[in-house]
Amino acid sequence: MTAAAGGTTVDTLFDGRLAIEQPEKADRVAIDAVFLAAAVPAQGGDRILDLGTGVGSAALCLAFRVPGCTVVGIDRRAEVIALARANAARAGFSARVSFAPGDVAAPVAGAPFDHVMANPPYFRAGRGRVSPDPARAAARTETGATLADWIAAALAAVRAGGSITFIHLAERLDELLGGLSRGAGSIAVLPLVPKPGAAARRVLVRAVKGAAGETVIAPGLVLHEADGRSAAAAAAVLRGGAPVALGGAP
Repeated sequence: MTAAAGGTTVDTLFDGRLAIEQPEKADRVAIDAVFLAAAVPAQGGDRILDLGTGVGSAALCLAFRVPGCTVVGIDRRAEVIALARANAARAGFSARVSFAPGDVAAPVAGAPFDHVMANPPYFRAGRGRVSPDPARAAARTETGATLADWIAAALAAVRAGGSITFIHLAERLDELLGGLSRGAGSIAVLPLVPKPGAAARRVLVRAVKGAAGETVIAPGLVLHEADGRSAAAAAAVLRGGAPVALGGAP
């Protein structure tokens, strides 16, 4: 991590191969964005929408992993859109990764997309203490749109047969499954397990619009060994940019 002008820092992913500038005191880029991007079954030539893109970390991780794909990120916060654009330029991805102001409550320009991914705020409005920092609060708590709204936006923006991928809290899996099942199927769930024997805190969920296949829950992906070292499969994603296999239909 290095300090930058304007109260931001520049941090790196994939062993220093991708740099992300982000606010120093707001919600920080975490491994969630890397795993989200790794779970999208995109190929070269595909168009992907990143709902609530923030500083563009998931969008840029996907562009890093899949040469030739095109990613559009939207976010209602103008200050993070500016950082996301700078991050794309720094990575040399401006020709195929773009960012624009947008809200999940409004139709997205350029739809339909081949894939949609999202890392929505994890906490319902009114649950616990909301951060006094507006940027951190917007990233963590549903201050406007609900999870149901995010799911509806993803379903509206993806083409028939395209995929929708979310990362969210394991405790809200029932909401994700219920919402996605209204327009998609062949749902695959991958629990992210902090260490052997622990309960999953996060889940990756992928669905296919218009599909009718059954829901598949894959064995959990362990993030850390008992001694704290990164597990090999997780390290391959976080350091090497490997994809994540969820099972079920791609």
